[in-house]
Amino acid sequence: MHLTLEISFLLLIYPTVCCISKLIIPQPVPLQNKFYQKMIKKALENLKIAALNQMQEHALNTSVSKDLVLFSPTGSGKTLGFLLPLIKSLDSDVSQVQSLILVPSRELALQIEQVFRAMGTSFKITCCYGGHSTRIEKNSLMHPPAVLIGTPGRIAWHLRRDSFKTEAIRTLILDEFDKSLEFGFQEDMSYIISCLPAIERRMLTSATRMEEIPSFTGVQNPVELNYLNKEESLPDLSYKAVMSGAEDKLETLFSLICMIGNKSTLVFCNHRDAVGRIGELLDHMGIVHGEFHGGMEQEDRERTLLKFRNGTYRLLITTDLAARGLDIPEIEYVIHYQLPLTREAFIHRNGRTARMHATGTSFLMLTKEELPAHLGVEPEIITLPKRPVVPQATEWDTIYIAAGKKDKVNKIDIVGLLLKKAQLPKEDLGLIEILDHSSYAAVKRDRIREVVHQLKDEKIKNKKVKIQISN
Repeated sequence: MHLTLEISFLLLIYPTVCCISKLIIPQPVPLQNKFYQKMIKKALENLKIAALNQMQEHALNTSVSKDLVLFSPTGSGKTLGFLLPLIKSLDSDVSQVQSLILVPSRELALQIEQVFRAMGTSFKITCCYGGHSTRIEKNSLMHPPAVLIGTPGRIAWHLRRDSFKTEAIRTLILDEFDKSLEFGFQEDMSYIISCLPAIERRMLTSATRMEEIPSFTGVQNPVELNYLNKEESLPDLSYKAVMSGAEDKLETLFSLICMIGNKSTLVFCNHRDAVGRIGELLDHMGIVHGEFHGGMEQEDRERTLLKFRNGTYRLLITTDLAARGLDIPEIEYVIHYQLPLTREAFIHRNGRTARMHATGTSFLMLTKEELPAHLGVEPEIITLPKRPVVPQATEWDTIYIAAGKKDKVNKIDIVGLLLKKAQLPKEDLGLIEILDHSSYAAVKRDRIREVVHQLKDEKIKNKKVKIQISN
């Protein structure tokens, strides 16, 4: 009798005890959370990032069930601001595309792809953009990536041809959304979004404030993070001006470049022909540099940026195409050879320097007729040295190898070729980048001809390939 009463009593209070125990006893962290915490920690280690900035922390800790709109200046680290939250939405058991990232330019697409790969996750990423082989992209999409990134025109092209399925896409990211609108991608983006029936979260980033988010994005009741005017997000820039007559502007630029020397520098022009004129002068004066603008072939643009990253060039002459969304690290100086027409363009140009708590200098080249009042700064006017000294060439040059990812070539193959076959000391080998059908390696300039000569009869993957100094 007593035993029966005790059992009845225990059965009666069991649900209450369980509820109380849930409140009192700490619950273990779900395995899924532990998995992603470990993956994010590993990603930051791989990227050699000791700590996230405030914006990135805020974005990472935003609820995954809420749409996110992130306003933050160029150079503040928005890419990690959406890639880290993205990781938490991916499922290794799903074999279809799970996340789609739309960007306004092929350079930005490649940059995000590079960052994602460097994070070292177990998830596949594929990049699609205009100017790239559609055949290669379709073959890659036959084995669907977890993350698909691309420009609106190319992604719309693939959707119309059923290159990939959309029913597993849960996350949509619209990076540099304002730039996409400026480039006229609204129709393509609207079509793409209409083809995504299962979106659970939308993330939108922009370097300029938007009063209203277009309805076609489907963004609803988002968490808004606005870091555009926050002190910690503003670049630490000093502004200087160089006065010049209009007819002497090229010579003045030459003197300014000589004064700066071999420091990483971007020279911004408003027009492609100005880039060409400056390039001709620098060629004549023997100054190693790169040129970058929208009139160049995609392959040439990629090679220019690659050489700028690996130190072959420290000087890049460009249009506003390079003002946003490019993987150009550690810029120390920005020169406005031609003043931008708007303060917004000025901010984006300057955003290439003083990134992530670094400092930088912005030079304005002014004629007496030019008053930069619309730019909102009062630069210090400086005088250039009377006798310019041409800076020496950089210590690095670039080797081109006519084999890449599609030929099953990897960095280990390139390292082995250069260190073992060419007997190159490790300290004389710099950045290596592998593209689809080609590879590039930075080699000390004083060793590069000898290395190319030693490798003229060598093979990679049992196949003889062209190896030469990159044009």
